[in-house]
Amino acid sequence: MAKKKGTGAVRQHTTRPGKRLGVKLYGGQVVKVGQIIVRQRGTKFHPGDGVKMGRDHTLFAVKDGTITFKQKLGKKVIVVA
Repeated sequence: MAKKKGTGAVRQHTTRPGKRLGVKLYGGQVVKVGQIIVRQRGTKFHPGDGVKMGRDHTLFAVKDGTITFKQKLGKKVIVVA
């Protein structure tokens, strides 16, 4: 039987900071060109008119306007009008 606890287990439990994902601007808010609307992993939200998707699935505005969240064919779509 060991008289001391085993060492090295602490290294496995290092915590990392969160990635700050989620919706950054909500429906009804005014948005300017280039502003990030949603940071996401995968396509939980899909781009509509006035919105483009970056290579990491980030949705951003390509024109000034107001954000609206809609559903199209069962998918959540973000539109800037």
